[in-house]
Amino acid sequence: MFHCITAILFLYVYCRLLAPLPLGRTTKRCLFVAALLLSQQHVFLRFYFGGLASPELPAVVLLLLSWAFISFVLLALFTLAADLLSLLLCIARKSGMRISRPFSPARRAGILLLCAMALAAYGEHNALRVPEARTEEIVMDGLSPALDGLTLVHVTDLHASALLRQARTRAIVDAVSALDADIILLTGDLVDGTTADRAADVAPLKDLRARSGVFACAGNHEYYVNYADWMTAFDELGLTMLANSHRVVSVRNTPVVIAGVTDSASSRYGLPGPDINAALAGAPKDALSILLAHRPYSAPEHARAGVDMQLSGHTHGGQILGLHLIVKQVNNGFIAGWYTVDNGKKHSEGMRLYVSNGAGLWSGFPVRLGVPAEITRIVLRAAKP
Repeated sequence: MFHCITAILFLYVYCRLLAPLPLGRTTKRCLFVAALLLSQQHVFLRFYFGGLASPELPAVVLLLLSWAFISFVLLALFTLAADLLSLLLCIARKSGMRISRPFSPARRAGILLLCAMALAAYGEHNALRVPEARTEEIVMDGLSPALDGLTLVHVTDLHASALLRQARTRAIVDAVSALDADIILLTGDLVDGTTADRAADVAPLKDLRARSGVFACAGNHEYYVNYADWMTAFDELGLTMLANSHRVVSVRNTPVVIAGVTDSASSRYGLPGPDINAALAGAPKDALSILLAHRPYSAPEHARAGVDMQLSGHTHGGQILGLHLIVKQVNNGFIAGWYTVDNGKKHSEGMRLYVSNGAGLWSGFPVRLGVPAEITRIVLRAAKP
């Protein structure tokens, strides 16, 4: 599907922007081939350089390839915007207004290309920066006064890869450590690649410390390269992996349930799919329950199962302001920030859901425009009587 979408973008850009240029036949053929190869670069990465999720190339090569691809996508968006503007100008002219299109086709193409390249570089720079921590306070209906001030640190979508290496993981771990968390919670897509290739890049995770533990669930990317090996590796790093299971921790002599579900990508590999009932089986009913689920999509089901709070990632916040509206639609209306999800019970405020923008990105499209990465410090507050 991804390659089909990029092929459609290629045809659109070529037909609407490149083909009309006053260039010779040979030059246009070269542009055609270059644009086609650029739009389909992930095909070559998938079959010849280690896979689509984690191509094993030098970071500088990945940076350049990603910048070129991001420029291509932005160029397609700019071309669409220019066509819409042309349509409006055409309507205006037919209504009697004397308006002409600015610039020649060649100059317009040049301006759009330069803008796309510059914005791609800026967006890639934003994507690679170490995220800043943000604090979110949330009042929880029915929260025990003993848990007032409970501090969670939520990190998701690290995507350690040949592009996002050990130094960046170390910087994120140091930033998390400075937040003095009661509980650290990781909600998947921590890594892209094999355990052999990424061992050093995720090694800093072993230094994560919290008073009541460090817990994690898998995301879809953990399944792409030997899920079982990664679960073992994460256990060895000191992460408590929750796969349709839970743990009960004591915070200030008060029980708190930390549960986690697997990701729906598991079905492609014959592994157990997400099962909220199994995750909560045997958990104390009156304890605060916090669920780790990589994708926010199934939040309504989890709310009806009695979960008090769900933490998720996966969406990356949409990465580009405007495009986030499309990402929102394919994630059941959830994209970033807080949501209150109906649990079907009267006299209840519903389940609290927080969807993080994530701390990293897939190396195939590392861009952020208006959607910053984040490390989230969540402070729970008891409702005042």
